[in-house]
Amino acid sequence: MCDSLFTVEDWVRYGDELRRPLLVAPKLSQSTKVCIVGGGLSGLSIAYRIATKRPDIEIEILERTERCGGTIETWSEGEWLCDVAVNAARPHHSFWRLVKDLGLGDVFFESNPEATSRWLLLNNKKSRLSLLTALKMGPLRLLRSVRSSRSGGKSIAEIIPNQSVADAMTLGIVNDVSRNVDADFLMPSMTRFGENPPIKWSKIKKMMKQSYPLFSPRKGSIASFEGGMQTLIDALVAQLGQLSNVQIHYQQQFDNPEQVALEQNLPIHSIIWCAPLDRTAEDQTELDVYAVGYASKDITTVPIGYGTLIPDNEIPVSGILHESDVHTTSRAPANHRLFRIMAPRRRGGDEAAVRNSLKQILSGKEPILFKKIGQRSIPSYNPGYMSTFDDNNRSFTRAGWFFSGVSVTHVVAEAERIADKF
Repeated sequence: MCDSLFTVEDWVRYGDELRRPLLVAPKLSQSTKVCIVGGGLSGLSIAYRIATKRPDIEIEILERTERCGGTIETWSEGEWLCDVAVNAARPHHSFWRLVKDLGLGDVFFESNPEATSRWLLLNNKKSRLSLLTALKMGPLRLLRSVRSSRSGGKSIAEIIPNQSVADAMTLGIVNDVSRNVDADFLMPSMTRFGENPPIKWSKIKKMMKQSYPLFSPRKGSIASFEGGMQTLIDALVAQLGQLSNVQIHYQQQFDNPEQVALEQNLPIHSIIWCAPLDRTAEDQTELDVYAVGYASKDITTVPIGYGTLIPDNEIPVSGILHESDVHTTSRAPANHRLFRIMAPRRRGGDEAAVRNSLKQILSGKEPILFKKIGQRSIPSYNPGYMSTFDDNNRSFTRAGWFFSGVSVTHVVAEAERIADKF
């Protein structure tokens, strides 16, 4: 890439999201009608950004299921509330802009500053993850590994010298071990995948911080919605329902973009594909998700924190998130705490095994709430994954975390970047 591809203004608007490939058909902007396949956060955000910018363009969203949201889903029962997958957004002004534009600023809050601690459970011992963890790996060794990653195509295991820490990091994001995860995909700023900013990154970050439209987040914080992430999906669906140039169709099954173009009588460049494509069962991790609640008096040995990552394959649980600790809005009844449990099916644990493991990890007391609230299929992103994308010769547009991103920050910023083409 040439150094002049993006301006300073581009970097301030999108930050490191500019390092990710943008898989847009060159002729997309010539479309008078656009068909978006997939009604998850990606498809809805793209539809919203294009439709509000260009009310003259007709947009149809084709969703396979009976609901929008895709991966994002919030479970609730009485006073218990838990997100099945994504539960918060890391700071990025693209996400803040969407929240502001949807009028959700009054239900969008920073995380609890007391719940920042993360732990690693290894050999039945829990240790806190911190800067000290990195120093124990050897700063020079870590620096050499990071520098070597800039040749491209490396795994996270190759750039983080401590395997347990590397595995904990990738398990917490894509639920896969570090040797199977592309470093360029997970941390493009560290590996310097793609173009670099035209001025110092420190100056870019300072300018970015000044562009948050709602509130400037503290370092290390996240933010979430009262009522869970489903609040965002509901707001997008409601806003799109008020736009005369947008229609959402449910229970629509399509195998590929060419089939959509044929049946919709559209040129292939008018198709935006936000659904899985060319994925097999071997390309994904199947994960069961549980909501577990305790009376506060029964779990006093577990300190307030963000969560625990568990790389040990002998334990049926790979991660525990402290749902009621992290958010500043209620996720549990008074004097109770709620935890979200992630249990990969490849570890072979059933509900009984998960329940038994929690007696060792969390509390010997019986939980007041123990319920399986959903399951997830998480795509694999093997080393070299990001380098396989060609963002120049694309007949149709591909978007969403199945292709080149994994976070809500990515898909929301990507939606803005795609709308910029119009």
